Amino acid sequence: MATGAMEVMSDIQSPIGTDGEIVIPLKKTWGKEAVLQALAATVNKDPTACHYMFQDDSYLIPRTTLEFKQYSLSQESGRNAAKYLINSYPRYFQKEFAEPHIPCLMPEAVEQIQEVSEEALVERIRLRKVKAAVDMYDQLVQAGTSLSLDLTNDLLDLICLYGDQDPLQDIPEKRNEDVAEERDDPKQRKGRPQRASGLLRIEWRESNNAHRIFNVMPERNSRSYGALIRGMVKHGAPAKAFDMYTELLNNRMTADVHTFNALIIATGEVKENYGERWDLIVVLLKQMAQQKVKPNLLTFNAVLRVLRRGRFFNLLCMMENIDVVLKWYRELIPSYYYLNSQGLIDLLQAFDTDNRLDLIPQIWKDSKRMGHDNKMDLLEKILSLMAREKQSAETDNGKTPLQWSTNSLSSITSILLAAERIQAAGEMLTIYKATNRIPSEKLMNEFYTCIKAHNDAQQAVDLVQMSASFCLPITLQLIEKVQQEFKLTNEQKRLLSDLESSTDE
Repeated sequence: MATGAMEVMSDIQSPIGTDGEIVIPLKKTWGKEAVLQALAATVNKDPTACHYMFQDDSYLIPRTTLEFKQYSLSQESGRNAAKYLINSYPRYFQKEFAEPHIPCLMPEAVEQIQEVSEEALVERIRLRKVKAAVDMYDQLVQAGTSLSLDLTNDLLDLICLYGDQDPLQDIPEKRNEDVAEERDDPKQRKGRPQRASGLLRIEWRESNNAHRIFNVMPERNSRSYGALIRGMVKHGAPAKAFDMYTELLNNRMTADVHTFNALIIATGEVKENYGERWDLIVVLLKQMAQQKVKPNLLTFNAVLRVLRRGRFFNLLCMMENIDVVLKWYRELIPSYYYLNSQGLIDLLQAFDTDNRLDLIPQIWKDSKRMGHDNKMDLLEKILSLMAREKQSAETDNGKTPLQWSTNSLSSITSILLAAERIQAAGEMLTIYKATNRIPSEKLMNEFYTCIKAHNDAQQAVDLVQMSASFCLPITLQLIEKVQQEFKLTNEQKRLLSDLESSTDE
């Protein structure tokens, strides 16, 4: 502290000049983060510590994969619950503490049209107020108002989308294929706790408002049938969806591509056998061709989901570009899916395919947060990808693996050399020795190249000694390079000569 204070004082000019006049010292400009940087410099990073999100209570620190999963899901559930309360009861959150005003963090205040009119119905449909929209529709019908087919279909779409109930605020909607995947995978359900989204699942009822409005419609078209079919598939009535599709065909109508996509997803629930599912999908695809309905990407995805052998997300990593994969990763993980180590490896492979290795640090943080940082296959994959790129000097060492393999040691050493941390890389060679592993000649050449760039003769001699201790064939070549390319002391020359003699023998 004394030395630092003297350095600061030396930067400040004396307030009294040689002739006695007062000299104002130069202004010292401090950055906005100067205090934070000074505080951060007083502590060191603990590479063995758990993720900071788990440090509120040491007793609650998760130790198993299941505990990591429950913790992450609980945190996400808390965020969604807070959003729900704010948007459901905005009148209790009108007092604003933020300066400056941040509109996106404040609840929306919406004034609805109160009189009975078509405009009021359109507004309630736009705001996704299911019960209010149905009440307004009933009032309009009782008043003798004739509603257009398009407006009635809009109301049917809303009712079928949310299962005749008001939607939960700011909670992502489940797609038909996600619901089908949950029902179709009994192995995942058995012996595992239910998600909150599963407890809130809405079941399709024959007496709901969608059926009531559909039955009293004076005119129906294929869109009217399609709304009910998609609603039945989404809310667990796939057999009724096929009955409704049969009625559509009997009325000489054609379905659109969205209706066919829903029916394809429903095949996974109405057919148990893999072959029967495929036969039904072929029938639907042939009917699409007969009705001149052009399939889209969602049609292809629906077929893959029904016929899948692995998880949803693993298939996505193989089939889609990295931007689509990241979009779903951010939306689904960990709220709807909790990736295992293999899922993260598939994600890393997608990064490698699209040459987006800059995203690896974020995935490493996520893997630590989900408790997968002790999985050797995942760790080796991350290290092998990181070893290809030049790293910064702040490369995170992380926790020590449970066991060392030759690949992991080689990858970590290459990363440290790319970050020009020669001393730390040298410590990795001692781990090679302690674990009875042998470094490759390629790695030793990388080591020598890095030492040569720093022109450190002593480190070069140490490298030769380490190579000789491993009895590597490259030792003589390294001795010759060091003798020719470095300025050595007499002691270093004598040591290299002794090593050369012992290696020849």
